[in-house]
Amino acid sequence: MPQNTEQLYADRLKRYVTAMRNGKPDRIPIRPFVAEFAARYAGYTCQEVTHDYEKAFAAARKCAADFDWDAVVGNMVYVWTGLTQAIGLKYYAVPGIDVPADTGFQYREPSEGDAFMRPDEYDALIEDPTGFLFNVWLPRVSADVQPIGAPSTFRNNLSFLKGGMAMLSYFGGFGTQAARLRAESGTVSAIAGILKAPFDILADKLRGYVGLSMDLFERPDKVLAACEALMPHLLHVALSGADPEKNVPITIWMHRGCVPFISFEQFRKFYWATLKPIIQEIWARGHQVLFYAEGDWNRHLDAFAELPDGSIIYHADKGDIFEIHKAIGHKFCLSGGIPNWLLAYRTPDDVRACCKRIIDEVAPDGGYIMDASAIIQNDAKVENVRALTDFTREYGVYSRSA
Repeated sequence: MPQNTEQLYADRLKRYVTAMRNGKPDRIPIRPFVAEFAARYAGYTCQEVTHDYEKAFAAARKCAADFDWDAVVGNMVYVWTGLTQAIGLKYYAVPGIDVPADTGFQYREPSEGDAFMRPDEYDALIEDPTGFLFNVWLPRVSADVQPIGAPSTFRNNLSFLKGGMAMLSYFGGFGTQAARLRAESGTVSAIAGILKAPFDILADKLRGYVGLSMDLFERPDKVLAACEALMPHLLHVALSGADPEKNVPITIWMHRGCVPFISFEQFRKFYWATLKPIIQEIWARGHQVLFYAEGDWNRHLDAFAELPDGSIIYHADKGDIFEIHKAIGHKFCLSGGIPNWLLAYRTPDDVRACCKRIIDEVAPDGGYIMDASAIIQNDAKVENVRALTDFTREYGVYSRSA
């Protein structure tokens, strides 16, 4: 056992990076993506960690230290209401205000008629994506920002001031959080940088799922052109927050591009055609991407196999991790596969049995990171998360001498 946290950090970083490069470290790294679970474990409500990011940071540090994990995200309760309410965002339901205090924040999907981008506005988005977002989209999603041509107001001006101050405060705090995780418990910050597929930007934040589904049939050329117009901007955002040491990955949260949300042919034409080149360029710059495949993406494993070996880490949610391992485990590191319902409703013995099967069948040659299938929220039992942790640490050892 290392005698100081700096040595512990170095060992964990080596273990984590080796696994992500599809190699065999000394043992399986443990990297749970814990959100509201951390709040519950630390004695906070969902409302508290959503309203006060310092409490969310403290909860993540407590979990990292008490469970002795290899890597965590500094804060997976990513919505801080000090920021979202500073600019009056309408599409988040806030714990303690819009939903119960012990319920995690929710995303409000607009109705088709109230979508934040109208079906006849594709040309404006394609011509100038950032201009459209600032001049058209932002006034629609904010309670305070005035649209172009409307009289400016005190609340409009103050929203930009408050929003800018809040953004600097919140995102600047992650650097300090990473340093504290390293110094206090030797824990690695699991990710750096964020990416979204152009298609998911349209589906999540602009047209809504129903609106975009109609557009795929009524104006497919506009959809494709819009995705293509967003590509360079999303690449820039991903690289601007990436790890300069190129150790930990940029993460993409994958939402609505899989069957059955869209057809296989639509996935190829719209989703994959405009995401694959971004991943290839990120890899050419020396960065991996963590594919956080929310939902079941097994239908698309052949497409992902087109990517260069080692360019991604593939996280299994609803997809069958054993099928995933057979299809792409020789090319990429895998993570996840422990069902969240198992952590919430079953027993520690059930959790250990699931971990054992995955370790035996998916991880014998390395290239695997232990995690739940999806972000761990406050319904998971503490004893089950501890069973996942302790069993993996004891059973998932490759070399006693490493």
